[in-house]
Amino acid sequence: MANLQAFWSQHAPELSLALLTLLLLWLLWRMNRQQRELHRLQQVLEEQSMTLLDSQDRARRELVDAIIKGQVLTQEGMHRSVNELQETLGQRQALLQRQLMLDSGNLKENLLERFEGVRKAVTESLADGQLKQQEALGESLERISRQLRESLAESRSVLDKRVDRLTETTEACLKEISGQVEKRLTEGFEKTTETFARVLEHLSRIDEAQKRITELSASVVSLQEILTDKRTRGAFGEVQLEGLVRNLMPEGSFALQHTLSNGTRVDCVLFLPDPSGNVPIDAKFPLESYQRMVDYDAPESEREQARRRFRQDIRRHVQDIAGKYLIPGETSEGAVMFLPAESVFAEIHAHFPDLVEEAQRARVWLASPTTLMAILTTASAVIKDIATRRQVNVIQEHLRYLAADFDRFRERMDRLAMHIRQAHEDAQQVNTSAKKISSRFVKIEKVELDELDEEELPPPQKDQET
Repeated sequence: MANLQAFWSQHAPELSLALLTLLLLWLLWRMNRQQRELHRLQQVLEEQSMTLLDSQDRARRELVDAIIKGQVLTQEGMHRSVNELQETLGQRQALLQRQLMLDSGNLKENLLERFEGVRKAVTESLADGQLKQQEALGESLERISRQLRESLAESRSVLDKRVDRLTETTEACLKEISGQVEKRLTEGFEKTTETFARVLEHLSRIDEAQKRITELSASVVSLQEILTDKRTRGAFGEVQLEGLVRNLMPEGSFALQHTLSNGTRVDCVLFLPDPSGNVPIDAKFPLESYQRMVDYDAPESEREQARRRFRQDIRRHVQDIAGKYLIPGETSEGAVMFLPAESVFAEIHAHFPDLVEEAQRARVWLASPTTLMAILTTASAVIKDIATRRQVNVIQEHLRYLAADFDRFRERMDRLAMHIRQAHEDAQQVNTSAKKISSRFVKIEKVELDELDEEELPPPQKDQET
């Protein structure tokens, strides 16, 4: 325990500083991770917004195809079931007719054979005599009648049984076919109902998307109306720039409508730490030529002329920004030209790469709302990092004060421990003296004064001798 206290007393400042350093590094890592996650979520949101209309159109086409396929399959299933039922009934009817015809033929053959036997018997009995003939004829007629009745009864019972079996089989088949048809119709109706429910749901979604598209179209129209006027276009760019800056930058790190030392007023200035310095941002952009350039109803010659004028306007605006806002010792080495429309930014980078190169050589960086958001996010992170570093310096200074206080505490603790040890020794000596005094009182009570040693007696006082 003493070794641990000694080790802690010797290395406490270093350990505390190391722990605080690890904590600050972990906080910085966590902050960077959250910023990366936020950037990734922004990208995912943009991708989802870009694919919204495509997915809705694709869903509508798939629903229409599914409805058509479901109706075709339902009709085909019903036709198949009816055809199968008709074929089964026809087969059963043909089988019954064949069976009846076969039974009738057999009965006819039996009757013919019996009548032939009767005829032969009658002929033979005529030869034997009239009496025998009559008797034999009577017996034969009676026997034939009995046999005919038995044969007819047997044939009738067989036919009845066969007809009953055929009827039962036909009814069972009809019930089975009816059940299958009813089941298929029920399934078809259920699928059709589900399909129509999905169709209604997707139609409602399509209506909502159509409303959003209508609202977006109205917003685009109003935006085009704003961008047609130079004064409102400048105000729109300044308002959009102000909204982005106020949402992303901390207070005190920017200034709007800031006047430079040369008397020029810039739309916005970012006060960044060295080596970046003060970064000016201009929100005015020439778009008259761009509007005529993208007007596809205009003749090709006018569009080409507007294209050349747009190139000249952008080049002149870049030169004006570089000449007015880049002041050595006051502003940074580069300025930002803010384009409030993403389409203009994409058009310049896609079809005017030479203007982008010229702007970069002039230390003027083109920025759309999306890219300016990334720039402001990075600048805010830099400012926060500088503030964090300053806080680290303050913490280190306080740690130095804490180390000095701890050294004084250790010295005072050592002195206190020494005093405690001295007090403990004094207490032991006082305890020993108390024991001796108690022993003397006991001896006095027992009248054992003669056993006291002379060395233990106190020396006589001079005033007592006198």
